[in-house]
Amino acid sequence: MQYDFAEKRFRILPVKTLNEAFSTRSTRRRYEAWFIRLGLADGSGAWWFRYILMNPARAGCPADPKGMPVQVWATWFPSQGRPQSFIQGFPLERLHLSKATSPFRFQIADNVIEESSCQGSLQVDGHYISWELHYRSTFQLTLSNKGWIGFTRTPHSDAIFYGKILLDGRSFEGSPLGTGVQGHNCGYRHRKFWTWTHAYFHHTGIQPSTLEAVVYEMPLGLVFRKAVLWHEGVQHVFRNLGKLESHRETFGWNFQCTAGDDLELEVAIDGSGPGIHALSYLRTNCKGSFEVVNNSLSKAKVWLRRRNRPVEILETNSGAVLEKGGEAIRPFALSLAGPPQSHTPTR
Repeated sequence: MQYDFAEKRFRILPVKTLNEAFSTRSTRRRYEAWFIRLGLADGSGAWWFRYILMNPARAGCPADPKGMPVQVWATWFPSQGRPQSFIQGFPLERLHLSKATSPFRFQIADNVIEESSCQGSLQVDGHYISWELHYRSTFQLTLSNKGWIGFTRTPHSDAIFYGKILLDGRSFEGSPLGTGVQGHNCGYRHRKFWTWTHAYFHHTGIQPSTLEAVVYEMPLGLVFRKAVLWHEGVQHVFRNLGKLESHRETFGWNFQCTAGDDLELEVAIDGSGPGIHALSYLRTNCKGSFEVVNNSLSKAKVWLRRRNRPVEILETNSGAVLEKGGEAIRPFALSLAGPPQSHTPTR
């Protein structure tokens, strides 16, 4: 964002890459995260990686042992078993973050994410996790952009991943290894509530389809709603998400929406099951934390209805992720999933 003195207003400048960092070392209050959701091709589970920068000019939340300014998260969602999270924190002095004029690169110790690759190495509570991944895609989008308030961008929406992941001697390797999404979000503060989903639909012999949708709180009592479908090489944008049902007792999300090209969607996201995982996020003002629930092995089903054409159904049994944060999960009984397995940040 830049102030235009001639027009006497701020202008949002075009970004050189959807991964381009918004934060600088002088930023006092802001979180920024680059993340990956990777569903393994063999169906054995999914991985969720996050590279996080928080309040760099304030050294994160220094009064909290979990408040390191730079953090790397790795979460394993096995198809049979309970999710595990591994989180490691780092001091700001070890961070390399590319400038806007450079190719994107975020590096802290052995953990790196770039425009189309990432790698990591964590040792947490006696566990060792490492990964080296490359990915490519054909579609990217900006789901929301509210300037300094925050944004949600997806540099790789229909990503195909290649590479290797190690967890305590167990190897996950493939070419391709799996499919999913690489995203980038940022905000002055976390939303009071949000519900977000991304679904990857395979098609034999043709390019995949993806659906991404988000609903979140905005100032003045407003609510942001948007969904984007990438299908048959065409982007369809929906802003009129209606008949929202959160299925709070079973961790799901159903909604309907229409686009101007006479396309109607009916969407059912089912995030129930053993993949439900809860973690605490620190607030950017360092005054407490709140719960975020994620299932990166969610089911998704989408009905596409177009004029003079038969109904088309997109479906995946584990290729979706559903996430809810803040007030969006208050009515949800976390006890249904039992206590999540997580490992606290190490310095």
